[in-house]
Amino acid sequence: MALVILLILVALPAVAPALQPPRGRGMWIWYLNRSAGGNVAAIAAQARAAGVQSIYVKSADGTRVWSQFSRGLVTELHSSGLGVCAWQYVYGTQPAAEAQAALVAVRDGADCLIIDAEFEYNGRYAAAQTYLRTLRAYVGAHYPLVLASFPYVDFHPGFPYSVFLGPGGAQFDMPQMYWGDIGDSVAQVFHRTYTGNRPYRRPIVPLGQSDSMASSLGVQQFRGLAVANGAPGIAWWDFAWASATALWPAIGAPVGVAGVASHGYPVLRVGAVNDQVVLLQEHLASEFPRQRLTGSFGAETRAHVAAFQRRHGLPVTGVTDSRTWRWLLRVPRVAVTWASSASAARTAGAGRAVAAPVSASLPDRHREIPELGSSHSARAEAR
Repeated sequence: MALVILLILVALPAVAPALQPPRGRGMWIWYLNRSAGGNVAAIAAQARAAGVQSIYVKSADGTRVWSQFSRGLVTELHSSGLGVCAWQYVYGTQPAAEAQAALVAVRDGADCLIIDAEFEYNGRYAAAQTYLRTLRAYVGAHYPLVLASFPYVDFHPGFPYSVFLGPGGAQFDMPQMYWGDIGDSVAQVFHRTYTGNRPYRRPIVPLGQSDSMASSLGVQQFRGLAVANGAPGIAWWDFAWASATALWPAIGAPVGVAGVASHGYPVLRVGAVNDQVVLLQEHLASEFPRQRLTGSFGAETRAHVAAFQRRHGLPVTGVTDSRTWRWLLRVPRVAVTWASSASAARTAGAGRAVAAPVSASLPDRHREIPELGSSHSARAEAR
């Protein structure tokens, strides 16, 4: 295995851009042949004209590798001074094989890998862990991974954010903040997304839309709020839509709309059931080993939150306010190996694996982005 990893790393070409993606401005490409007719020089020229520093090209769908992402494409875009990342849509039914498919783009020189995980991964805690562990075994601990998923965490109680954005997971969080599709204002989308994602402690790279549901003013507001919130980068979906909607000028113009930073942490109390609770319980379990990882905020979790607050001189409420979160996040999370089922956890033996949390079995509360999961296909076919 060590020899394989060494050969892969040796084969990677030098990165030409000075700014390592996903930092800076990035533009997604789904179908290369529908973006400037597949002319890579024209793609690079358009990107540079709008101040876009990196291009994100689809490289795989599940276990199926897409030939449009190649070493030649990476070399040509690098020679134009652009960063190049691959993105892969994943399903979770064959996580190890999906990781193998992702590796092809890494070997072709991708500067980072974006994991587009959506509703198919609901409830698949063990699969998410298998995918990441397999991938990390090949690319190492420091290769940049990015999660692109639902922006509103509380709408998706079964989605394993705490795995994808946990130890060995993605170093960057790129929520799909398509305000026009969601139907909220740009400011509302930023506030809710940043508040819900903040406990995962990953730099947020907002992913905005440039399709027919967007406007020049919306794009400017989105960029202004990204700057106000200290985003290390910003990304857009996608190249062909920006051309069709003539939004490239808005993407490249100086930011002229001031934004206000989004603050706060999610307030969790008895009755909350979602992945934020899983994360909370993983931190609590470091100080209170009897804390179970259920994803359900009940009497046990409330008692431990209150005990934690009392121990650290905080107001004892049993509710996770911002002060409690800030103190709690200083405590390491317990190491967890997720089993695919309760029976698998029993077979593994005590202390070796735990069954997926109760919250993992819950359906989405709402799909904030219409047809999310098939949205990329719908957008592509609409062009």
